[in-house]
Amino acid sequence: MPVLETFRGETAWEGTVKVFDIKGNPKASRCYAWSHLDGADDSDERFVAVLGVPPVDSPARAVQVSIVADAKKGK
Repeated sequence: MPVLETFRGETAWEGTVKVFDIKGNPKASRCYAWSHLDGADDSDERFVAVLGVPPVDSPARAVQVSIVADAKKGK
């Protein structure tokens, strides 16, 4: 699914989020995953996976939650 996340009129993240149905997890039946370039010079590829547990109910919300978590960690 294509996702464009903006903040104060600027693009915060743009890319494709893969959506997977999962089995065996007692809290989630879906997972959202993507990769993006990371690091000071965008030389490292980072892979992200977010379980579909509240408040995550869509690809866009998974990206939002990931961005907030990174901001809290100082990334």
